[in-house]
Amino acid sequence: IEGRMGQIFAPIPAVVIPVLMFSLIESKLILPAHLKHIQLHEHDHEATGFQAWQSRFADGFEKNILRYYEPALKFCLRNRYSTVAAFSGVLIVLIMLIASGWTRFVMFERLAGETATASLTMPVGTPFEVTSRHAEKLVAAANQLQEKYTDPETGKSMIVNILSSVGSAGRSNGSHLARVQMETVPRQYRTIDFSVTEMNNEWRRLTGPIPGAESINFRASFFRAGDPINFQFSGNSLETLNAVGEEVKKHLATYPGVFEIADSLSDGKEELQIELSPQGYLVGLTRNEIVNQVGQAFKGLQAQRIQRGRDDIRVLVRFPISERRTIASLNEMLIAAPNGRLIPLANVATIKPGRGPSQITRIDGYRVLNVTADVDKENTNMVVLLADLRNYVDTLLAKYPSISYIMEGEQARQAETFGSLQFGIVIVLFAIYCMLALPLKSYVQPVLVMSVIPFGIIGAIIGHWIMGITLTILSILGLMALTGVVINDSLILVDFINQRHRNAGEDLLSAVERAGVVRFRPVLLTSLTTFFGLLPLLMDQSSSAQFLVPMAVSLGFGILFATMITLILIPTNIMIADDIAQYFKSKISEIRSAITTD
Repeated sequence: IEGRMGQIFAPIPAVVIPVLMFSLIESKLILPAHLKHIQLHEHDHEATGFQAWQSRFADGFEKNILRYYEPALKFCLRNRYSTVAAFSGVLIVLIMLIASGWTRFVMFERLAGETATASLTMPVGTPFEVTSRHAEKLVAAANQLQEKYTDPETGKSMIVNILSSVGSAGRSNGSHLARVQMETVPRQYRTIDFSVTEMNNEWRRLTGPIPGAESINFRASFFRAGDPINFQFSGNSLETLNAVGEEVKKHLATYPGVFEIADSLSDGKEELQIELSPQGYLVGLTRNEIVNQVGQAFKGLQAQRIQRGRDDIRVLVRFPISERRTIASLNEMLIAAPNGRLIPLANVATIKPGRGPSQITRIDGYRVLNVTADVDKENTNMVVLLADLRNYVDTLLAKYPSISYIMEGEQARQAETFGSLQFGIVIVLFAIYCMLALPLKSYVQPVLVMSVIPFGIIGAIIGHWIMGITLTILSILGLMALTGVVINDSLILVDFINQRHRNAGEDLLSAVERAGVVRFRPVLLTSLTTFFGLLPLLMDQSSSAQFLVPMAVSLGFGILFATMITLILIPTNIMIADDIAQYFKSKISEIRSAITTD
């Protein structure tokens, strides 16, 4: 997986692969040494205690296999084409539920962390005192929440600390920036019903609008791959970009689950713009000459540079601070004309207030504008919302042919991740096929073994429904991990069938029926051990564990359902493959007979 997501997911295979390699060594070298010390009883009546109970349980389990599974398997083998059609129909329906948006899919589920952060951005140049006063409003709302979410029995608040900083927000610095953060008690140690997400939303409502703020964002999620909605428009005209951005923001405001709508165009810093007047042009002045003289008077002209030890001291000459604070002093400033005359600035130039951009962003030579928004993912179907937004933007840009757009933020990360996964899954499946073809000595049987891979999706989706969680990118990674486990179960059956049919000469149908009954317990145990190994992660309530729960659900529930699929679908697929082979053999025989007769 490329990009930022690849760096996040890299530790997972880095841990799993060495564990699997060590388990292979353990099963081939260490386990046989342990097994040789086991004392087996030739007759069940010789066992006592736990071994006797174990024998009774095993016998009862075998009887249930013969009573329930064997008749079901024979029925499916007799109706093998209907069986495959039924499984395929269920798989297609579930895939369509995801594609249509009925079953929600998001890149990353909005997982509440253990901190809530409010980031305030005022226009560039806002005095420190003004920004601090607005930050105090955020702190006051946080103090109200701290008192509200207090356990009445212990008197301890679920909000442990409230941190405030003015003049910086993350990696950016400036008097127009502020950030307030609330730290809460870890999820597993909370003594009252408390949700960081709900608290964050309430914090937003208590704070209300802040006059003059360019943006104010409230974040409480454990992880963000970017803004859920991020349209990046590019063009040559800043005015056209601004017009497109305003229309898109108005449209986004019509969706109830969309909030914190903003764009990347800052209001800029207030400034005085100097323009050359006709009188100034007549005396031979240019705008650049006037601006340079004003800059020297107000910012300073270096008159001397002194080296004092290791320090470099620069002496600047400029107006006193009292004369640099009023527009009247600027108008009365004397400007030197080319002929040496000193003329007041008001006589050769006009001064008007305005705003200058704090930054200009270009990509490939084009100016860009990002329109971003956050989404309530719990109550919004992202698939349907994004499809509707793309249709609207495509229609809108028909009026602005000079403007183009791409999706950034979370959608760009999703496209990047899925692009890598598509390429990787092809390589993985080809490698699995090659590894299966060698020991099975067949080109068809590896396909039969791998045919159950797509059907693991059924169990994974049903598992997400049962657990009440949304499908995410981690769910997809869980399905990829499920591939190897499902193949292991299938390989157990196919290998036994080959032993009975190829080596022992048993009839194929009999060998298939016998394989399902004899290998039922190993297949089931392989799946159950995997599922129970994932239970601690499924039941973990810590905030950090919630990030990996979708992957565990896909793998755990997928393997349970895939077990039943393996025990039914692999035998039916083998018989269908034999039917096809027999059909072509008969056709070839007929052709040969016809040729011989002629």
